[in-house]
Amino acid sequence: MPIRVIRVIAFSLQKRSIMQLVVLSDDILKEELLSNGETGDAEIVWLATPGKFSEYENADVYCDLLFDGSANHIEDLKKISRPIIINSVDKTLAELQLPFIRINAWPGFLKGQVIEASFHDESQKQWAESFSSTFKKKIEWLPDELGFVSARVVAMIINEAYFALGEGVSSKSEIDIAMKLGTNYPYGPFEWCEKIGIKKIYSLLTDLSKINTRYKPATVLEKEAIS
Repeated sequence: MPIRVIRVIAFSLQKRSIMQLVVLSDDILKEELLSNGETGDAEIVWLATPGKFSEYENADVYCDLLFDGSANHIEDLKKISRPIIINSVDKTLAELQLPFIRINAWPGFLKGQVIEASFHDESQKQWAESFSSTFKKKIEWLPDELGFVSARVVAMIINEAYFALGEGVSSKSEIDIAMKLGTNYPYGPFEWCEKIGIKKIYSLLTDLSKINTRYKPATVLEKEAIS
């Protein structure tokens, strides 16, 4: 066999051996996911709409950072037969009844080196870990519970800040400054809330309050969320 043909075949095989990751994301979450760089060991395809997933039917792993839980969105994902990672903090896999991997990818949470996640199928763990390692991050496996750990903590801090605001303790900007200077947080509670989205915070707290009343949203937070 001619040497040129052998080289072409070898290149083709090498090309197919590279893992392909298809990621649905906006610019903010993309920047956070890439905050530690990437290994270069995988081909990464970035998408803006879930309907585009079908154009990459032979990908190894799909990651939906814009998952919204809507029926149409879920139907798009159900067409995929490969491992799927979804950004779902306030909805569990049991509640969604989906055989996926869920992660905490709320804005601000992907910047670190650890990604909180839970799984439905043990066999999918290796794919999720391959995905995270591509972006030089590690997965922390947690039970399939609302809010994971860090999102629960941040939501409660935000809620307490709203209680303080409602009691006239101080203004939003002053509470943010006090928390950043006093606790060395990267963001103040109201900055966190704006970054994540108050409706997401309210949704998580409301669902958690059905399990434990200590998570009941502050009145001011609730008014802002539903206004």
